[in-house]
Amino acid sequence: MVFKEIPILDLSEARDEHTKPVFLRQLRDALLNVGFLYVKNTGIDQETLDRVCEQGIKFFELPEDDKLAIEMKNEPSFLGYSRLGNEITASKADWREQLDLGTPHALRTEQDPLYYNLFGPNQWPNEKALPDFKPVFEDYMRRMSDISIFFTSLIAEAIELPANAFDNFFDKGQQHKLKVVKYPDNGSGVGQGVGPHKDSMLTSYLLQASNHKGLQAQNTQGEWIDCPPIKGTLVVAIGQGLEALTGGVCASTTHRVLSPAAGSGARFSIPFFQGVSYDAKFESMNVPDHVRALRREILSEQNGRRDDVEFTFVKGRWNHLGEATLMNRIKSHQDVGEKWYPELLRQQQQQQHDQGAKPDEAADNKEKERQLATVPENANVPVPGPKSGTRAIEAH
Repeated sequence: MVFKEIPILDLSEARDEHTKPVFLRQLRDALLNVGFLYVKNTGIDQETLDRVCEQGIKFFELPEDDKLAIEMKNEPSFLGYSRLGNEITASKADWREQLDLGTPHALRTEQDPLYYNLFGPNQWPNEKALPDFKPVFEDYMRRMSDISIFFTSLIAEAIELPANAFDNFFDKGQQHKLKVVKYPDNGSGVGQGVGPHKDSMLTSYLLQASNHKGLQAQNTQGEWIDCPPIKGTLVVAIGQGLEALTGGVCASTTHRVLSPAAGSGARFSIPFFQGVSYDAKFESMNVPDHVRALRREILSEQNGRRDDVEFTFVKGRWNHLGEATLMNRIKSHQDVGEKWYPELLRQQQQQQHDQGAKPDEAADNKEKERQLATVPENANVPVPGPKSGTRAIEAH
């Protein structure tokens, strides 16, 4: 049955052995049928969530010069501030400004692959202007790191894999990413806050920081379903990495954000993106046949899957997940690409030109056809590769 609303799961039930079996059944249904869900009772108290939202909103009240002092293009890591309209999704500029942050990780050495540049240090706002911002967000990212790893273990159990099935896909001290995002009221109530897309990696967790509608998930029939803010919850989106790892069993759902309604003020959101080892390669993972069959049955009943978003993790295109991630970031943030990766940006634009696409288009027609098909018996997915050098994910 095609989903018409987003399910709400109580994470506290997963921490109680008496209620955990019911939770896992609900989670499996959400994974196979929707790929989008709310979780409540996450273990993070409302006071902490309110403080995170407050500090996030205060960042955008800083003078423009203070924000530009930590602009993303200052560093090759794609961490930092991105001004309004500077990111591209689905061939169009997103009407939002944002700050990208990451959890701590050792930095790239000369012997490491180029994609280890993604492990750069954070660019924090001026401590005199926002003294509480850094400690509040460091604490929140630590907590979300723990929640994301726990939730991934629940996903494994829900599809009848060992709870630690995904552990080898994480680095020791895995880096995760977070965005603080403002969608301004553009006065028209129309336009793209962020265009249709799927998150990368495994899972992402959205804290909706203002009482605005705008987030929508696309069902398999192409309909857009509202995901309004619900106090005390996080919205969980299944990423392309998890869909790939599970051979298509866990659905990565296309979603978008509409610009706020005219006169309603700016919308704020704070998504946390669970990272995966950038050294992951592309092979296959064993999900029980009867679980794969359930997903195929769902797609068959719904006459296939319809969306227009390119699938990132295709065998033969990249050697490692880090390469795919780096190229996606260059495509989305071309000002960073021009400064730090000009040759890769030119190669990407030339390839898209040769395929008959505009330089910033993401469409890959062959891959669209693949997405409309049912789940393959043996999908090509990333598995951990060897670690290289000393460690001196992101999403859309």
